[in-house]
Amino acid sequence: MEIRRAGSQPSAKGPSDWFTGAVRIDPLFQAPDPAFVQSANVTFEPGARTAWHTHPLGQTLIVTAGCGWAQREGGPIEEIRPGDVVWFSPGEKHWHGATLTTAMTHIAIQERKDGSVVDWMEQVNDQQYRK
Repeated sequence: MEIRRAGSQPSAKGPSDWFTGAVRIDPLFQAPDPAFVQSANVTFEPGARTAWHTHPLGQTLIVTAGCGWAQREGGPIEEIRPGDVVWFSPGEKHWHGATLTTAMTHIAIQERKDGSVVDWMEQVNDQQYRK
């Protein structure tokens, strides 16, 4: 058994290559081998969002606070709220983040395949974000 105490892992700023706006990433866990799962608590300030990206084995988001948006390529922008659970299929191109006026926090859970949990792509521009 291993217990990771709250506050034992430092918060990180979301890198500008992968995010637009103010984003804080608080790691929750990265399971040791042979497990592949990892998780983080991610907070997006109003207007902040991820770049387009995919996950080789999919991703689950559990919204814990605020109000946000999520979109898969070719689909509408969907509102997400606390208690919502969002699943993105393996390889599904998508983005997620806060709304223009409200912060949003979610727990992100994804698995590693061949050493990678995410493939980052182009930024979500303001026109795409505000549709």
